[in-house]
Amino acid sequence: MKVKLLFVLVILSFVYNPVYAQRIKDVAYMSGKNSEQVIGYGIVVGLAGTGDSYRSSFTVQSVTSMLKRFGVTVPQTDLKTKNVAAVIVTATLNSYLKSGAEFDVTVSSMGDATSLQGGTLLMTPLSSIRGAVIGYSQGAISVGGYEINTSSGNRLSKNHTLAGRVPRGGTLKESMSATELPVDEISVFLKEPDLTTSQNITSAINQKFGGEVAKALDGAEIKIIVPQDKQANIVGFLSDLENITVQVDDIAKVVLNERTGTVISGQNVKIQPVTITHGSLNITIRNYPIVSQPEAFSQGKTAVVDNLVPYASQDSTNTVAIQGASNVQEVAAALNSLKVSPRDIISIFQALKEAGALMAELIIM
Repeated sequence: MKVKLLFVLVILSFVYNPVYAQRIKDVAYMSGKNSEQVIGYGIVVGLAGTGDSYRSSFTVQSVTSMLKRFGVTVPQTDLKTKNVAAVIVTATLNSYLKSGAEFDVTVSSMGDATSLQGGTLLMTPLSSIRGAVIGYSQGAISVGGYEINTSSGNRLSKNHTLAGRVPRGGTLKESMSATELPVDEISVFLKEPDLTTSQNITSAINQKFGGEVAKALDGAEIKIIVPQDKQANIVGFLSDLENITVQVDDIAKVVLNERTGTVISGQNVKIQPVTITHGSLNITIRNYPIVSQPEAFSQGKTAVVDNLVPYASQDSTNTVAIQGASNVQEVAAALNSLKVSPRDIISIFQALKEAGALMAELIIM
């Protein structure tokens, strides 16, 4: 069988300063707000011959049981399940959700299906960690790719088609048990702990409400004493609190998604001089220091500034040079211009991190 795989490289560049403004609600959460994981086992139908085979006995058994509930009796030996797939359904629920609320669910194949594209998830009960059914999910599945099979055995695919989402496909049966709102004292927890951001939030809260109502305990938690005149309307106080704008100090990160071939990084991520050979690909980052002269009467000083220039070549036929300080976007763009696959680009960034040349935290999804 001839298999062709197409990958897409997406470079998302967040152009920002290392310090930028955000609302407290976007970078932190308050005490009493929790989330709960739910899970369920379901069946996807409507697949174009890309479902589970007879070897997935649990799929055959599930379809047989479902048909019995509808009053239809079919011997398991007569069932053909190529248009059906057994899946696991998962979701994360906010503690403030009420009965009847809708939420997104993730659907993942657990048999030997080749694609969930075009499938519909049948009604699936969702259970909490305690085993109680707290909701249901059903709906058409959206996958981030496609797969095309021909009668001659050729196949064309893009990205991963064995997992997808059902937007607003879940419905909550019972209200979540959120912790009662505090009246006199609350805690704010940073989603990404950072000492600088914690101190910035503390200063912004004290400036907003006056006095020393907030105190940073560490890089992750801030203790807040609710002022007496705000305790009668605690919801209004919390609303004002979470909409305060603060300066967030971000850590340099590069996020790689091997499934979709996505490379995401911040603008402040830098790469030091290094040379990497990957198969027939050769990457060199050289440093050409330049002298920076201050303008007349500016009281500035002459300084030597690094000028990192990356070069990428493949089979000695193409060379790409990028002027200026080298960052992830420039290197990824140079590799992409040479038609390097996303998986190779991800391997190269992993090697850059191991060599100590990538000045950022590397996250692989």
